[in-house]
Amino acid sequence: MSTVRRTCTGRGVFIGASAVPVAYGACVPRSTPAASPDPDRPGRPPARSGARGANGGADADVVEVRRSPRRRRTVTAYREMGRTVVLIPAAFSPAEERRWVAQMVAKLQTREERRRRALGGDDALMARARELSAAHLDGAAEPASVRWVDNQHRRWGSCTPADRSIRLSSRLQSMPEYVVDYVLVHELVHLLEPGHDERFWALVARYPRAERARGFLEGVEMANTAGEAAAGGPDPVD
Repeated sequence: MSTVRRTCTGRGVFIGASAVPVAYGACVPRSTPAASPDPDRPGRPPARSGARGANGGADADVVEVRRSPRRRRTVTAYREMGRTVVLIPAAFSPAEERRWVAQMVAKLQTREERRRRALGGDDALMARARELSAAHLDGAAEPASVRWVDNQHRRWGSCTPADRSIRLSSRLQSMPEYVVDYVLVHELVHLLEPGHDERFWALVARYPRAERARGFLEGVEMANTAGEAAAGGPDPVD
């Protein structure tokens, strides 16, 4: 049983929502990337803007359906603040809504499962970290452990230089691999430079797709922050 929140939107503005339980035959796993500013998390250099994640703590089975009069035929679905958001045309009938929600949720699950298999477990993550260190940091960053964790809701990754351990939020498992690589590089550099000074960002910039990955993460953060504010929730604060 999934909880469905229906929302009407006009010109992209969230107007309101109501929640009623509707069985769509597909549960939504808790895998939403969310975000909020945090200086200790992968983001832009201080001169620009920081980037960090914040989990909205929403129910894992919540599907929010947003109807828009500007949308004619296309249907879009994505994860936001711990829930699945499905954007549909306002003219869709209840039957069309049910069919498309089930289809889009299933598609998201399949895509995320594919990404999880590609990223692998902790051993694969450690191997990837070593490859990235060799490729971009001359092998100077040598982690003792690299693992996925489920309890980092306000960070994409973290590093403890004292024991050379790195942890990546499992929320990243639903994101493109180049974004995961960027977060790994960010945390690997912390093994060499604990702070976020000029040298730190110069080392991070050795990863060729750093700028693109930061833009991706900032987009996620902005979308999640806007979604929470529209729903009347608290602003994410670290």
